[in-house]
Amino acid sequence: MMERFEAAVHRAGVKLTPQRIAIYREVARRDDHPDIEAIFRNVRREQPSVSLDTVYRALALFSGLGLVTMVRPRGYNVRFDANTNPHHHFVCTRCGATLDFEYRDFDALRIPESASALGRVDSRHVELRGLCARCASGSGPAATAKAANNAHHQRGTSSHRAHITKK
Repeated sequence: MMERFEAAVHRAGVKLTPQRIAIYREVARRDDHPDIEAIFRNVRREQPSVSLDTVYRALALFSGLGLVTMVRPRGYNVRFDANTNPHHHFVCTRCGATLDFEYRDFDALRIPESASALGRVDSRHVELRGLCARCASGSGPAATAKAANNAHHQRGTSSHRAHITKK
């Protein structure tokens, strides 16, 4: 994957900096579609001088070069995916997990005339929504927060709200 990255950056005539390498490597090594904040935090451990602006600009460059795609699950931060092979996403409506899956029948969907009339279709992407296995089993973040909140109330202490952030 790094060879493809280096070749694309070279073809574009863009300087291959340690920061850009670290940013791409961070996205490519993960399968959880990290958001920009997670990428920034992790890259900063390796490259303490990297700025959030550098991460934004690098990811915009990589997207323009076709090295990453932006995944925009409704209600959550934009996430980044270095898997540019045809695939689809399952998005958990509770915790926001965005999971890859492949299904050739979706890749072969016939484009309806109503969509073709809008313009040229270059790719297909199906996004399924529901509860991931973890949330459906009751062990996801919302269930964990609810259990902690219940335990807190059972101890006879004052009201406490668990906060869950969507990332």
